[in-house]
Amino acid sequence: MKKQEVKKMSKDEILKNIDKNKKDLFNFRFQKVNSQVTNPAKIGETKKNIARLKTILKGKLNA
Repeated sequence: MKKQEVKKMSKDEILKNIDKNKKDLFNFRFQKVNSQVTNPAKIGETKKNIARLKTILKGKLNA
């Protein structure tokens, strides 16, 4: 998810995406423990997406 895509989203869409990404990250952690991860890079990517979404959301709330 790119920064430009996130900027076009509304606050509600950003919150929904944060929740979705947190659930995905939760599932990735269980897969990692059970050695079922197919793509370990997805974990880092998901964390970055959550941070990116939170950063843009904070900017929108302050504006």
